Amino acid sequence: MNTEDVKQYCSELPGSKASQKGPPANILTYKVGNKKFAYFKTSEPEQWRFSLRVTPEQFLELTDQPGIKPARYMHRFHWISIVSVARLPEAYLRMLINNSYERALQSLSKKARHAICEQTR
Repeated sequence: MNTEDVKQYCSELPGSKASQKGPPANILTYKVGNKKFAYFKTSEPEQWRFSLRVTPEQFLELTDQPGIKPARYMHRFHWISIVSVARLPEAYLRMLINNSYERALQSLSKKARHAICEQTR
């Protein structure tokens, strides 16, 4: 998957909304409800770094791999940054995105989750 494929995939998840923040942050954020599940850095020097939330076990495993780092300021909440999304196998990257999305979705209230599920039917 390339950057455009990942953006498309994140946008197509049920209830997903993208928002762009300009300078100085320069971040493209994906949220479900009011909970962030993924984001891209859109300016140099870290342009198109992709960040998402993982489990504590995945965090330890993934941050030992080249090209995957603890996400800046968010690492304490088990967020990682992937330097180049094209380096990861597509199925594995989709699984990581889905897991991050599900964590964000499950942190919403039952009413909010229900509303999102109703929108997709």
